[in-house]
Amino acid sequence: MSFYESAIRPLLFKIPAETAHESGINALRVGLGSGFARNLVRRKFVPDPVCRTELFGLKFASPLGIAAGFDKNGIVVNQLAALGFGFVEVGTVTFEPQPGNEKPRMFRLPADRALINRLGFNNEGTPAVVRRLKRLNRECVLGINIGKNKDVPNEEAVENYLKSFDLAHAVADYIAVNVSSPNTPNLRELQKADNLDDLLRSLQKRNKELGKKPLLVKIAPDLVPAEVEAVAGIAVDLGLSGIIATNTTIARTGLKNDINETGGLSGKPLAEMSTRIISKLFELTGGKLPIIGVGGVFTADDAFEKIAAGASLIQAYTGFVYGGFSFANTVNLGLSNILKDRGFDRISDAVGCGR
Repeated sequence: MSFYESAIRPLLFKIPAETAHESGINALRVGLGSGFARNLVRRKFVPDPVCRTELFGLKFASPLGIAAGFDKNGIVVNQLAALGFGFVEVGTVTFEPQPGNEKPRMFRLPADRALINRLGFNNEGTPAVVRRLKRLNRECVLGINIGKNKDVPNEEAVENYLKSFDLAHAVADYIAVNVSSPNTPNLRELQKADNLDDLLRSLQKRNKELGKKPLLVKIAPDLVPAEVEAVAGIAVDLGLSGIIATNTTIARTGLKNDINETGGLSGKPLAEMSTRIISKLFELTGGKLPIIGVGGVFTADDAFEKIAAGASLIQAYTGFVYGGFSFANTVNLGLSNILKDRGFDRISDAVGCGR
């Protein structure tokens, strides 16, 4: 057990989850705010070369990224990179700033190694976040995750997404479209085939006009097989760069913690659900459409399980909350050992090997 897990985490878990999260962001912002401090940490946490990979024409120092939701406003991108994350997905951002849902809106489930959140896309707004990111001399691959403002009806969603897309396109290495958060009313309706096709077709059209960048869609783990098949078909037909699988779940099956809170569940209980979706997407697309696997990644074995199921990259959030600042380094070290032990020279060789 690390020092963080034995000493720091118990103290953090005594204060409200969102307060602890904000404290962690501030600690990273201040503690690793200088290039000198980041370089000291980076030298200790640099991933093994076997973990390097290339996807969407982008070079990743590690296949492990931080999922959207952790650094919503792009405040600690380089700090997270110094810890060993190969990419950072900022957001979800909405065109207009919004405060999100009423507090409390984030809850820990320690016995389940999980979190529940109903934050509701609280963010400073795409214009403000993009202005901040334009000033940043980035030290890793940057993704921007875009969503819909809560007060915008689904009938006007396309234009709302396009406003964020136009701004994000100028600074992001890739853009992720969030239609799967359970915390914005009716947002998941946009995953239905006709709605999704309309939205992604409009975004891809604008993407080509501005100069094509990798465009991905993030889906829910609660989709039934026919819906997963429809999403895969749309993604392939429109030439999307990939799918992020998956967002949080509204399911509550088999939890040890006795908690009755609405919102998206993340962490260990999501692991099997997300891996199942990854495997299905890999099968449906013949392994030709890259997948970013996210959900329940706590260890290198968890990460490799996602890769073996068909994920080319992986993301974590809850595992980082429970594992602390050495989390990415621990996963990267373990993953490099797994790859070498199994005779793989690179991440891409292992993608889908477990199917």
